[in-house]
Amino acid sequence: MTRLIGISGALRRASFNTALLNAAIELAPAGVELVAGSIRGIPLYDGDLEAAEGIPPAAAQLKDQIAAADGLVLFTPEYNNGIPGVFKNAIDWLSRPATDIPRVFGGKPVAICGASPGPYGTLISQTAWLPVLRTLQADTWAGGRLAVARANTLMDAQGKLSDEATRTRLAKFIADFAAYVQARQPAQS
Repeated sequence: MTRLIGISGALRRASFNTALLNAAIELAPAGVELVAGSIRGIPLYDGDLEAAEGIPPAAAQLKDQIAAADGLVLFTPEYNNGIPGVFKNAIDWLSRPATDIPRVFGGKPVAICGASPGPYGTLISQTAWLPVLRTLQADTWAGGRLAVARANTLMDAQGKLSDEATRTRLAKFIADFAAYVQARQPAQS
């Protein structure tokens, strides 16, 4: 079983990216488990807080979930043509202490996707994540791209992804990333 963790970079209850993550969980292929991690409860990064109290429990839990997973999928919003502050803040906590970066991110396959009500999806935000992931020594998957544009028109009244064409694209994206992750795993004996 290949285990992936997905993280929505939004806190809003009706987030398009959380809806996209939830749809991806439903659409994960056989032999792949995709679970949701959460950035909720992670405070603003403060080196003094880290020195006094260590890593906050919400960040420590998410670090352990990522470290235990075979791959990571970032479901990124795009705010003002960039990475959402709350999402970047969470990743900053997850990279502390710096000696823990190899355990959490080092060589970890990471896919980036996202949904936005705008006409270009989250292409700018996805691109902005690349130097961050390179710095963390993650294995950023370049085999596919999923930027869901006009997401507000693709959800039903309950906030679920209802557009079949987008669901098909999402299923392919997750399946292709999972195949990449599986190809990197050592053979089971």
